[in-house]
Amino acid sequence: MAQVTVYTTTTCPYCVMAKNFLRAQGIPFREVNVELDPKAARRLVETTGQMGVPQIEINGRWVLGYDPETIIALWNEANHR
Repeated sequence: MAQVTVYTTTTCPYCVMAKNFLRAQGIPFREVNVELDPKAARRLVETTGQMGVPQIEINGRWVLGYDPETIIALWNEANHR
């Protein structure tokens, strides 16, 4: 099964939407709040070059922002290999 990590902040409404979408689809995920974890925030920017959230990593592939179609496409691709 694909590994999903959602990088969030405390006040981000799109982060809430992304997490609610993942839950509604039955997709398990790990959340990393970059506001509370500065080291994770630095790694995220170094890895993706992006400072915005949510950023969702699905088996090493990235979705920037709340993008349900891309989330589902990467989830399905990762689980059908």
